[in-house]
Amino acid sequence: MNDLLRQLPRVDALAGDPALAHWPRERVVERARKLLDETRGRILAGELRELPDLAKALREGLAALETQRLRRVVNATGIVLHTNLGRAPMSEAAAKAAYEVAGGYSNTEMELHTGQRGGRLRGVSEPLCALLGCPAAIVVNNGAAAVVLVLSALAKGKEVVVSRGELVEIGGSFRVPDIMRVSGAELVEVGTTNRTRAADFVDAITEQTALLMRIHPSNFRIEGFTERPSTVELAGHGVPLVEDLGSGALQPGLGDEPVVGQVLADGADLVIFSGDKLLGGPQAGVIAGDPALVQACRKHPLYRAMRLDKMVLAALEATLREHLLGQVPVAISLMKRDPKAMAKQLKSDLADTKLQLSVIAGVGFSGGGALPGEGLPTTLLRVSVPHPERLSAWLREQPMPIVARVAEGALLIDPRTLLDGEAELVVDALRRWGDRSGTSE
Repeated sequence: MNDLLRQLPRVDALAGDPALAHWPRERVVERARKLLDETRGRILAGELRELPDLAKALREGLAALETQRLRRVVNATGIVLHTNLGRAPMSEAAAKAAYEVAGGYSNTEMELHTGQRGGRLRGVSEPLCALLGCPAAIVVNNGAAAVVLVLSALAKGKEVVVSRGELVEIGGSFRVPDIMRVSGAELVEVGTTNRTRAADFVDAITEQTALLMRIHPSNFRIEGFTERPSTVELAGHGVPLVEDLGSGALQPGLGDEPVVGQVLADGADLVIFSGDKLLGGPQAGVIAGDPALVQACRKHPLYRAMRLDKMVLAALEATLREHLLGQVPVAISLMKRDPKAMAKQLKSDLADTKLQLSVIAGVGFSGGGALPGEGLPTTLLRVSVPHPERLSAWLREQPMPIVARVAEGALLIDPRTLLDGEAELVVDALRRWGDRSGTSE
């Protein structure tokens, strides 16, 4: 132990590595001191029998700080709204709008025609109202925040009636009962897990009832002997009806996803939905409907903590403008894509390699809590190798990381989610793997 302690270099000697000369001296010294302290502690704890390469460890630690962690990847999984991969890819116009305001100043809270201060939401609230056919809309930083804001602003200290079959948990342990407690609202459960009727809601209404809440089962299905009251049945009982719609479909034709504008037309007083799922924009949570209810949310102190920054606002405004012009969001176009020709082309482009390839039928998914239980029939490129997880890991380590699926003893590439130019990246990477190892891996 004492020998190892004596072998520890001085801080200035370790920090004097010429390879680190481009780093600020104080940053290198700080990291070197921390590394030496950690190593000394491991020695005293009896964890080390020989001294590790501390110079290499310092270089690698600082190199990790230099590497951009959040970066673009190629989604070859076939899961369109892949939560781990950032959900919906935005359109070129939305990405350009965010880029343009990010690199300079913008009229985030200024009306250019008057030069006076203005609201930051005008560019998104007006197109939202036009798309949804409602008088008022605001936007916060995500759907979960929208739910918290609505409950806090409209139901703190009062009762909110919810069906037992809709007390859901979404990603990150976001549970409806927990959110009720955090917001200060009192949850009133009605009905049963599989069957709840409109009468159950109506019978639960008291002088303390602030809201009736209907929650779209966006990430699960209850099948069999079931019953669920419609929007029309729950509207008009003297208590505001709030619907959390999750994914935010603006047009019909996507399974049984509720169409936001229709839900409002059917009598919902307020709707909540996401901006980065079926809407196809950046992460955001929309609150739309009755102007008095929307304004109460807008005036609540929590709103400022949840508001959007200029880049998200610009991207969302561009996305909504495309909807107004009838353009299809990228995510929806991917869901409706037939990948068969692309899978065959990938196989053809790799025909001269040593890789064992086949084109097979498969199933993809929308992901992101949209269309639960509904698979997307697809065509896959199957890459058969002895250890597909090694190939999968290698693909993720490329300059442009490629994320694929591993199943049934093979690597699976689903072309459904490949964007323009990405098929070439996949071909190039698989070709290099074949040149590197043949089928030995």
